[in-house]
Amino acid sequence: MTSPSSSVQDARRALGQRLREIRKESGLTGRELARRAGWHESKTSRLEHGKTPPSGADIHTWTEICGAVDQAPDLIATARGIDGQYVEWRRMEQPGLKHAQESVLPLFERTRRFRTYQSWVIPGLLQTAAYTRAVLSTVSTLRDGPDDVEGAVAVRMDRQRILRSGNHRFAMLVEEWVLRTVIGDAEIMAGQLGHLIAAASLPSVSLGVIPLGHPRGVGWPVESFTMYDDAQVNVELVSAHLTVTQPREIDEYSRAFTELGAIAVYGAPARSLITSAINVLG
Repeated sequence: MTSPSSSVQDARRALGQRLREIRKESGLTGRELARRAGWHESKTSRLEHGKTPPSGADIHTWTEICGAVDQAPDLIATARGIDGQYVEWRRMEQPGLKHAQESVLPLFERTRRFRTYQSWVIPGLLQTAAYTRAVLSTVSTLRDGPDDVEGAVAVRMDRQRILRSGNHRFAMLVEEWVLRTVIGDAEIMAGQLGHLIAAASLPSVSLGVIPLGHPRGVGWPVESFTMYDDAQVNVELVSAHLTVTQPREIDEYSRAFTELGAIAVYGAPARSLITSAINVLG
């Protein structure tokens, strides 16, 4: 797998290349542009090589000096889109957990094929209210966010209606250790695992469990991710939320999902692993 932040880095380099082309078309050297802009020439180099993300003011200055003001709106929109690809959880959840849950509703509604790999928790669409409450309560405490857990739980539960409506298909892969990681307490976990068995029986859902101890090759992903059709991948990092849109990287996640799916078990063997995890809870 490529580095999780490579989409952002590649996009910044592409934007820098566009700025460089605009400068060259104007006949200016990097030094002359820097002199007219009133900044050090090293800043021009950093912007053109994607090492420093340009601000809106930087882009306005650049295009004005180069006689390409008409390109400024498109360049600024591109820069803002890159900023949105890598978003720290604290920033995303600053308006509240409920807002964060609501913000993805349009994406869920337009997606037809979901592919999810979870190495941390049960996939959100298959969670019980009690399990979700325990997860989000921990998130709220760790990130010192607004106390709107109940509202966020309600939004997530309502979102699960897409499991039973519309032309949606869900392929879910979870590591067996997710089944054995107690979230909340034993009662909450037992209820969640029982619900998981029921949810896996839905016609729209395919659930695979990757058994503990299964031999693996090199380079398996450790980050949880969800693929929305072939248009976008959302990756859950420890500190941030990453959106991948480059076709090349989406293909890499697709291959990783296929390879992980090949070592998972389904149907009765998967239910057996879930039941075993319930029995351990006593």
